[in-house]
Amino acid sequence: MSRLTIINGRVIDPGSGLDEQTDLVLEGGKVASLGKVSKPDDAGENRVLDASGCIVCPGLIDVHVHLREPGQEEKETIATGAAAAVAGGFTSVCCMPNTSPALDDDARIEFVYRQAQRAGLANVYPIGAITRGRGGKELAEIALMAASGAVGFSDDGVGVASAGMMAKALTYIAMTGKVLMQHCEDPELGGGVMNAGALATRLGLAGWPRVAEELMIQRDVLLNRAQGSKARYHAQHLSSGGSVELLRKARSDQAGRATITAEVSPHHLLLTEESCATYDSNYKMNPPLRTRRDIDELIDGVKDGTITVLATDHAPHTAEDKQVEFAAAAYGIIGLECALPLYKKALIDSGAIDWPRLIEMMTVNGADLCNLTSKGRLSVGSDADVTVIDPDHTWTIDSNQFASRSRNCPFDGWSVTGRAITTIVGGEVKLALDPGRVRGGSGANVADSAQALLQPAAV
Repeated sequence: MSRLTIINGRVIDPGSGLDEQTDLVLEGGKVASLGKVSKPDDAGENRVLDASGCIVCPGLIDVHVHLREPGQEEKETIATGAAAAVAGGFTSVCCMPNTSPALDDDARIEFVYRQAQRAGLANVYPIGAITRGRGGKELAEIALMAASGAVGFSDDGVGVASAGMMAKALTYIAMTGKVLMQHCEDPELGGGVMNAGALATRLGLAGWPRVAEELMIQRDVLLNRAQGSKARYHAQHLSSGGSVELLRKARSDQAGRATITAEVSPHHLLLTEESCATYDSNYKMNPPLRTRRDIDELIDGVKDGTITVLATDHAPHTAEDKQVEFAAAAYGIIGLECALPLYKKALIDSGAIDWPRLIEMMTVNGADLCNLTSKGRLSVGSDADVTVIDPDHTWTIDSNQFASRSRNCPFDGWSVTGRAITTIVGGEVKLALDPGRVRGGSGANVADSAQALLQPAAV
């Protein structure tokens, strides 16, 4: 049984509160020990990874990605999405059900697991649809999907519009112990192509007001409270500062803190509606980019713990989907491969939070949200999923070099600092941007496999 010893790194494990320079030993797909190793073993198949100057943390987790398979494989597949995840330092991702057909029964949940196993890269966990076909009319096979491994439920891409249907969904999903993840958009108020306001009017584009998001959050919180706060409710991809205030109030008591959570994505922390003035469809999001004030209030929500999770909303599209007029273009961008430095720029470089808090929001909080009990931690016996981050690595985002099948990234060309240089899944090195740090064992093979992984995926 081969062993991987990671030495000299700053080990940050938010689940235990650990933040110190020490060593980590991985063996048999598990964390074998945590603490200084006097004589690291690199004999035979054993390897030693020198993480000097780097952060060693639990493998990053993204609870909100779109992998498009089945039915839209020209945009992304489970394999290419898992490759993009590994390239960005993510060891586990949770994929949304807005595929074609939707992930709304147990067979399709099992399909995701089979495809992820074949890919052999990141862990991929499916989110089941709340309603059949995501149509909002009839509950999907909640219990069967939960039994087959769905780690949560969402109709992401659309919100559950009917209050009656949402009340029923909260009741049934609560019985499974899984989380309900809501795309917060009242369809009668949403559906525009950019933030509603004076700029949208000047550009001649349909506006999408904040209240479309806020109204659904308020409704859902009240519904859950009326039912005894038994369901866990997670608000996806917040864009409005008003939503933060609603959620802050909802989480002001013990029941609210235990059941109400929320996430924010890199683009809603860094980009404003002004970007849409270029009519570049890579700035067309769902929900839309809003104002500097909204960004400030979202960051305040991160600082005070109202927002608990960072999630990319990785949404691949073909060039044909995006290279059309703004109003007709598809919503969404890709983000797995550049999320980490963007979060750093928005939250650490701004002084809002520190590295331990950032890692908490990208690891253990997501693991707890989706009941991934062996993920998100570095305690002995946990799964050997580890990310090694060089916080000072400066690089230029180049979407043409992404492992993802798609290229719709508004951050293309940005100079950023901070990068995952090693991604380890189940004790196996899946990415090594600096293979010279590895000695012993099959380090040369690690370099070869990493190089192959980072080749741009065929479009």
